[in-house]
Formats: sequence, C-alpha cells, structure tokens
Amino acid sequence: MNPSITVSVNGERCELPAGRRLDALVAERSPSRSGVAVAVDGEVVPRASWPETVLADGAEIEILTAVQGG
Repeated sequence: MNPSITVSVNGERCELPAGRRLDALVAERSPSRSGVAVAVDGEVVPRASWPETVLADGAEIEILTAVQGG
C-alpha cells in the first residue's frame, strides 16, 4: 500500500501520494502555468519554490488563475 496524504485543493478534499510536490499538483490541475498563483495554508508560494515545496497532510491549497475580461 502506497502512503498518501489528504489535502484540500480549492475547497475540494483529495488524496495525493505522500511526497507530492507543488509543481506536479499545479501541472495536473491547471492547463497553463501562465497567470497562475498558488497559496498553501494561506501563504502565497513563489513560482520558483514550487518544485521544492512538498505538500503536507492536511494542507489547504488554493490555485488561482487570472482571467481576462472586462
């Protein structure tokens, strides 16, 4: 059995493999990395830190995408 963690992504609880990094989650959830911002537990994570940010059990993640329009 593979270890897993439970996190919240944009308010939706989901199970992920333990050791999942933020950049992999964003790649799965967002079709484009352009115009994307991410917060983990209420703190914005700079894009340069995504590959080294390992998600913890119980983390609350918000993936936000800028939308053009008027």
